Amino acid sequence: MKRRRLTPFGEEVKERLIDLNMTQKELAEKIGTSDVYLSMILHGERSGDKYLKRIQQVLNKE
Repeated sequence: MKRRRLTPFGEEVKERLIDLNMTQKELAEKIGTSDVYLSMILHGERSGDKYLKRIQQVLNKE
């Protein structure tokens, strides 16, 4: 079975979540999507264009 890999953007988000002591689920709630869909974005399985700007806003101002 192929292991899912985070995209470079996904890696950045993960590191920032650790810095902010925030979970992926909390980030998903703040941007208005499910944690499953957010995971797909971070793994490059969905473009997530609709959410990218919001993700960056939440992670930069917290």
